[in-house]
Amino acid sequence: MLPVFPKLIQIPGMRGPRVTLEQWRALQAVVDCGSYALAAESLNKSQSSVSYTVTKLQEQLGMELLHIEGRKAVLTSAGEALLQRSRHLLDNAMELEQVAASLMQGWEAEVALATDAVFPKSILIQAFKQFLPISRGCKLLLREEVLSGASEALLEKRVDISITPWVPPGFMGEKLIDINFVAVAHPDHDLHKLGRKVSVSDLNQSVHIVIKDSGIKQTRDSGWIGNDLRWTVSNFESARALLVNGLGFSWIPMHEAHELIVKGDLLPLDLEVDYEKQGTLYLVFANKKISGPASQLLAQRIQSCAKQYIEEQPTAEQIKHLKP
Repeated sequence: MLPVFPKLIQIPGMRGPRVTLEQWRALQAVVDCGSYALAAESLNKSQSSVSYTVTKLQEQLGMELLHIEGRKAVLTSAGEALLQRSRHLLDNAMELEQVAASLMQGWEAEVALATDAVFPKSILIQAFKQFLPISRGCKLLLREEVLSGASEALLEKRVDISITPWVPPGFMGEKLIDINFVAVAHPDHDLHKLGRKVSVSDLNQSVHIVIKDSGIKQTRDSGWIGNDLRWTVSNFESARALLVNGLGFSWIPMHEAHELIVKGDLLPLDLEVDYEKQGTLYLVFANKKISGPASQLLAQRIQSCAKQYIEEQPTAEQIKHLKP
């Protein structure tokens, strides 16, 4: 039998919410943790306190939001509808506090930046050199990600700025740079000894070095379509080490390929089909409205250095025809 909640009494002239943020936080904890006991542990409160808070919430709203099935707290249909809105409510409250903190401090103590591994390190280094003298002691946390990792860091609010190939829904990104990729292998690799252009069949019979997506929730494949003979590594350093030692082929960013080709460590593959890979990287703020001056300044330096870098780089066609 469902509990009976009293009908809400509308008081003339009464304004403001009847329910507190703490009550919504308690409900979320019970749902996310699955039980009152685990919710109490996560909130560092007693189980009776959490139970009372949620019960009071339901009484004030005049409806049942969740019930117990076995040992698990399960939302009602009304609870599901209200829970999602309550999450936005708490997010907005936290954002409001962050705005206040930013206004009070005037300068962030730390800026967290996520960047996709294909983003040229030389741009970052130049931007950091310009940022350091004017950073006012601001700490910098740099996360290097692959594929969906940089956008996932935004969604999970682990960074202030992200340089990512995918702009998550609900975020606005500014185009930063296009990254072109070239297929390469060691000069002594069998693919360079065919005496003809390299076909799809040739590639399918060779080991393809691919980089593992650092994201967890929506992993993507950086590999070349159709090749099942893959060796997967977690970073570009490992991929380069395998390539320069003749263990497979791969598509790597042209700015990485340029130096390795000049040194004689790698050569572009002469493909039968002019298959090109290209990706665009975007600069995305976690929340530009509350972003502090240090974050804004670092982003400006990165954008400026990226623009200068683009103007100085050789074209894709020039790199393809490089010889050691």
